[in-house]
Amino acid sequence: MDEFTSSHRLKLTLPQWAVVAVFGLAVMLSAPRIWPVLEPLEAGKTYRMPYELSNDYAHYARWAARAVESRDTVLIGDSVVWGQYVKPGETLSDHLNALSGTERYANLGLDGAHPAALAGLVEHFGGAVRGKNVILQCNPLWMSSPKHDLREKEEFKFNHAALAPQFSPSIPCYKDDIETRLSRVVDRNLQFRGWTGHLQAAYFDGLSVPSWTTKNPAENPARRVTLKVPPPSDTLLHSPISWVENGGRAVDFPWMALEESFQFTQFLRALDILRSRDNRVVVVVGPFNEHMCKPESLARYATLRDAIAAKLRGMNVPAFVPAALPTETYGDASHPLSKGYEILARQLLDWKP
Repeated sequence: MDEFTSSHRLKLTLPQWAVVAVFGLAVMLSAPRIWPVLEPLEAGKTYRMPYELSNDYAHYARWAARAVESRDTVLIGDSVVWGQYVKPGETLSDHLNALSGTERYANLGLDGAHPAALAGLVEHFGGAVRGKNVILQCNPLWMSSPKHDLREKEEFKFNHAALAPQFSPSIPCYKDDIETRLSRVVDRNLQFRGWTGHLQAAYFDGLSVPSWTTKNPAENPARRVTLKVPPPSDTLLHSPISWVENGGRAVDFPWMALEESFQFTQFLRALDILRSRDNRVVVVVGPFNEHMCKPESLARYATLRDAIAAKLRGMNVPAFVPAALPTETYGDASHPLSKGYEILARQLLDWKP
């Protein structure tokens, strides 16, 4: 039996192992660089990150690099910039382009990118954005409660944990083990890992090839790699009706004090990174659906909003605080509908810093 089993073992000499190592290293270094040639990125004037690729940070980096080639102004932020209630062509960047009669503005929003994730996104995957005009969104929603601010001690899963600080500063609600955290640090610093993550997101439903093959034993995984990135979909994530029509009610948001907010410190980190790359940054504070706040909550929100603007202006950062949009132009607490984006775009174009 020993002789039989040993006949199936692959024994390599030291020089042979060296050849394998060199070949593997060559693949790791070359594959991420060659891949963009094989897989064209068809990014039209209304392009935004495909929702299905929200966790494909390597693709975000590629889209950012493409955007700055032809646009002089990029919009960076969460799903408000991305456009959760609208189709491609109806986002804030699209209305800015339409109203200005140009194609200056590019949508680099990412769904679910709270400030702690946004700072990681800008640091590790937004390096192509240098020497540009940047409209950076500061969404007060992430400071509306201890949970949104990631200050609760009880564990809960939040969006884009892979982009958030893994060790320092500590996030009380983030309880993943050290192995997971180390893996995430490697993923965002090793280009090859980003490339394999892109393959999983774009072609294998977010699964590793072995996991996908286990779930689909009758299919050939090689045929899944079509070399065509899923385009942004016209399918809406939410019905484009106002929060009022949807039966929404006023809410007593508790709001964090600015000096206590973890998310605001992370927003400032994202801002500092962008400025360190010679970008000319303007911050849009909001828009937030003030109509959705109960009177006491609205007063606390106004205090927070004004404190954010004052802090930014004290740092010599232009801060645009838009007037409240009409109530019927909000889909929920912070996402405008298409008409709301149009009004916001007009305000921004008319604004004089």
